[in-house]
Amino acid sequence: MNPRDIVCISSIDWDFIWQGHQEIMSTFAAAGHRVLFIENTGVRAPTPRDLPRLRQRIRNWWRGTRGFREERPNLFVYSPLLLPLPYSRVARVVNRLLLVRAIRRWMRAIRFSRPVVWTFLPTPVALDLIDALDGEITIYYCIDDLAASSPGARRIASSEERLFSQADLVFVTSEKLRERAARASRHVHVFPFGVNFEQFDRVRHAADGLPADLGALKRPVIGYVGGLHQWVDQDLIVALASRLSEATFALVGPAQADVSALARCPNVRLLGQKPHDTVPRYVKGFDVAIVPYRVAEYTLNVYPTKLNEYLVMGVPVVATDLPEIRRFNDRHGGIVEVAADDAAFAAAIRRALNDLSPSEVERRVAAAHENSWASRMAAMNGLIEEAIERRGRPGQRWEETLRRVYRRARLRAAQVLIALALLYMILFHTNAVWLAAAPLTVSRPQQARADAIVVFAGGVGESGKAGGGTEERLQHAVDLYKQGEAAHLILSSGYVYSFPEAEMMRMLAVEQGVPAASILVERQSTNTYQNVGYVYDLMRSRGWSSVLLVSSPYHMRRALLVWHKVAPAVRVVPAPPARSQFYDHVTGASLEQVRAIVHEYLAIADYWWRGWI
Repeated sequence: MNPRDIVCISSIDWDFIWQGHQEIMSTFAAAGHRVLFIENTGVRAPTPRDLPRLRQRIRNWWRGTRGFREERPNLFVYSPLLLPLPYSRVARVVNRLLLVRAIRRWMRAIRFSRPVVWTFLPTPVALDLIDALDGEITIYYCIDDLAASSPGARRIASSEERLFSQADLVFVTSEKLRERAARASRHVHVFPFGVNFEQFDRVRHAADGLPADLGALKRPVIGYVGGLHQWVDQDLIVALASRLSEATFALVGPAQADVSALARCPNVRLLGQKPHDTVPRYVKGFDVAIVPYRVAEYTLNVYPTKLNEYLVMGVPVVATDLPEIRRFNDRHGGIVEVAADDAAFAAAIRRALNDLSPSEVERRVAAAHENSWASRMAAMNGLIEEAIERRGRPGQRWEETLRRVYRRARLRAAQVLIALALLYMILFHTNAVWLAAAPLTVSRPQQARADAIVVFAGGVGESGKAGGGTEERLQHAVDLYKQGEAAHLILSSGYVYSFPEAEMMRMLAVEQGVPAASILVERQSTNTYQNVGYVYDLMRSRGWSSVLLVSSPYHMRRALLVWHKVAPAVRVVPAPPARSQFYDHVTGASLEQVRAIVHEYLAIADYWWRGWI
């Protein structure tokens, strides 16, 4: 295949057990293609047992640059942090935004262009990413029946059907998967996972000794390589260990389920996960290798990757009765012993231990060679080039491009509508606005007498209407005066409607019994900064040093910040009205209230920019 850019949407993480995902993409990178390997974005919601994986994802993100790192030449790994709810509509919108934006920025930085999109995942998130990338072609490599892997993954079936029909190429690892994919796609090809023949064959001919932990075991050694997951039949292994007490069972791989029953067997050794480059040395040390999978809906679609890794070393293999094992035997002349129960399995192992003929060893190696990754990749590359050529033919490309443009436009419109709906619900049907506005308010101490009560009138105020809020502020100031909190009122406003607002407040105060001699009026200010400056001039001329400040509850923070800037020596006690008609609410806020709160935050930012606070 000509050198291209490739985006791989993986169903496993890069540091997970080495599988076809890493093998294929590292092979592409070594051949000169540039590869972005996107680690697993999930097929189900996480459970408590997934916490170690979540912690590892955070560590992977942290050790990269915004989650991106260069793993080897031409191969980059992205560890995204997303909402772990793969089938939630809201999470899907958020995840699409996070994922697409990050990947597009990375692609611009590294000059990635129109990549081949290769996905192992058929989730809604993967479909969104495929659509957003608008790749040269899309390849779906279906390696498992993911819907059958767990109850939480069953909802993946509908998005997988869409991917089958939309992908330019569909590769599958088993005949049952081919049958299912072929119902929706005309471009389905069977490619079971292969083996890195050259790597294993070098070890087979090398004179190196066995790994120390394997070499120390009592022989014969019955071996297994791979994760000890829910599909491994532990009951079968326990029964085999009992029937073959003279043998040692060496299990090489991480424990992905409870393995306490295996650990209790005296002739079973759990060797744990090993570096990928040491696996051939372990397989070389097996006398017989086993594929002890449970027969279930999920494993009916499984082609055991380890099968060819065993055979390339010439090691005899015994397996449970899986459809793909039977198909393998049909192609290669019954090369794998198949057993239906533990008695038959034990008998097959005993026969295999006595089958050391060089001709059988070479037959196994030859079968593995036919299933090498080199032969798989050569066939895949030919199909990819054909698909690219097919997509580029006149009369087809523009139609597909137009359809994608409309799909993206519909998706963007849906995202905007959902975002607007969410914003509407948050603003007008929850208390989010009032939680956000809370830092603007400042409470008054219980005992706080002062030289004067200062009232900052509203002007057009938060209501946007002339005189909005002025009367309730003045009434509160008059009440404080009558309670003896201060001996004077200072009324500050330079706004003029039919007549000056400050004069109107003075008249109302006198009507309510405040002596005219106790009232000072400031008529020049048109904003909070001027309110403070002109009032401070009046106070200094009279030697006053403390005030009770009456203003809107949500204006109080800005007013205090200005006082601290302009007159830091003055003791200012906030005294907003206990209730404000404009800000009354139960749940949610009105458009006018939202606008007033936003205006107040913007005003604080503006005052800071001007150096007024």
